[in-house]
Amino acid sequence: MHLKKKILVAPLNWGLGHATRCIPIIEALENHGYEPVIASNGAALELLKKEFPLLTALELPEYHIEYAKNGAFFKLKMLLQMPRMFMTVHRENKTVCGFVKEYGLSGIISDNRLGAFCKSVPSVFITHQLNLLTGNTTRLTSKIHSFFVKRYLECWVPDVAGNRNLSGKLGHTEDEILNLKYIGPVSRLHKRATEKKYNLMVLLSGPEQHRALLEEKLRKELINYTGKVIFIRGFVEQVEKITQEDNTTYYNFMNTADLEQAFNESEMVLCRPGYTNVMDLAKLGKKAFFIPTPEDAEQIYLAKKLKRCNMAPFATQKAFKISDLAKTEMYKGLKNIECTIKWKDLFSLFEGK
Repeated sequence: MHLKKKILVAPLNWGLGHATRCIPIIEALENHGYEPVIASNGAALELLKKEFPLLTALELPEYHIEYAKNGAFFKLKMLLQMPRMFMTVHRENKTVCGFVKEYGLSGIISDNRLGAFCKSVPSVFITHQLNLLTGNTTRLTSKIHSFFVKRYLECWVPDVAGNRNLSGKLGHTEDEILNLKYIGPVSRLHKRATEKKYNLMVLLSGPEQHRALLEEKLRKELINYTGKVIFIRGFVEQVEKITQEDNTTYYNFMNTADLEQAFNESEMVLCRPGYTNVMDLAKLGKKAFFIPTPEDAEQIYLAKKLKRCNMAPFATQKAFKISDLAKTEMYKGLKNIECTIKWKDLFSLFEGK
C-alpha cells in the first residue's frame, strides 16, 4: 500500500486571514494525494480544526505580538517585542523539526511563520509581504524579514508578477529572494449566482484589541442603518452563535460554506483591507468599504492603493460614519485576476523534482 506523504501546513495566528487562505492549499494537497498536517495556535488553529476535523492538528508557540492601543506608541511597542519574537521563532523551529521526526513529514508550507521550516525536508514560505512597511524603518524590517525568508527553499507569493496585481509594492521587490514564485491570488471562496438577502455584510478580523474596538463602534453606527445586515464578528468559539438585533443578524464565526453563501448574498462588504480579504473580494467581484486597523501600515497602504485604482473607498476607524457607505456607489468594486494556480507543479517540490 502506497503511504501518502505528509505535508505540514502552518499559518500564523494573526487574525484569521493566514489560516483561511491556507484552506484551499490544504484542499489542493488532499486532491493531489498528500496528507496535510495542520500546525498553528489560538483562533487560527481552532478555525482549521473546524474546517478539517479529521486531520492531525498540532500546537505551535504563540508569538505574543500585541498592538498598542495608542497609535503613537505602535512602532515602539512592535520594536520592543522583537527580541521575544526572535526567541519564539527559535523555539518554533525546534518544535517543527521535532514534528518532522515524530510524524514523518515530507515537507512544510509555512504561511508567515518565520520558524516553521526544517533543513531536512523541503520548506516553503508563503507571504504577500516582501516589503514590510513600517514607515522610516521599512528598509530595516524588510531586510530582517528577507533574512528569514531566504532560509526556505521557495517563497510563494499569492499574487501575479505583472502590473495588474493586488498587493502592489508589498508583494513586489527588487531585492533578490531566491526561488520566488508568484502563484496567483489564493481564495477559498467561489462566486455563485444567488438572490441578494443582505444590503451589507460586516466581516471583522485581525488581532485583538482592535477587532473588539471596531465591533463596538460598528454596533453603535448600525443603529442608524436601515438596510438588512449580516455581521460576522470573527470570534472563533466552540459553538456557532446567532443573535438578531433589529435589522442585523450576528454570527460569532462562520465555516467556509456558510461564509461563501453570505458573501454571495450580500450587495456590499465592510471589512479590514487585510490581504486575504482583498483576495476574497476580488475573487467574488464585490463592492467593498474598508476600515484599516489603526497604525497598520500594510492595511493603510492597501486601502489607499485600492482607492487610487477606483476599486473601493476607505475611512479611518476613528472617523468612520455609517453614512460613508454611500461612497461605494462611486467605485467600481474589486475585480478578479484570472490566474490558474498550478498546484501539481508547485507540489513537485515535495517529490524532489
